[in-house]
Amino acid sequence: MNPIKLIAVVLLVAGVLALVYGGFSYTRDTTAVKVGPLELTVQERETVNIPVWAGVGAIVVGGLLLVFGSKKR
Repeated sequence: MNPIKLIAVVLLVAGVLALVYGGFSYTRDTTAVKVGPLELTVQERETVNIPVWAGVGAIVVGGLLLVFGSKKR
């Protein structure tokens, strides 16, 4: 499998996942208070939303690379 087909498949899968899930979330540890040897940490949940146009764009670009990227001149 050549690199262009691999990139095309990765873009297609990423685009479909972006449309299905719409985003992802992760937990971040932050230091809220630090007084001498005592330290208070807080876990914050961050959410990243992926726009629909980005998912559709990844599918379109991946499809175009898959179709036209393998043609030889």
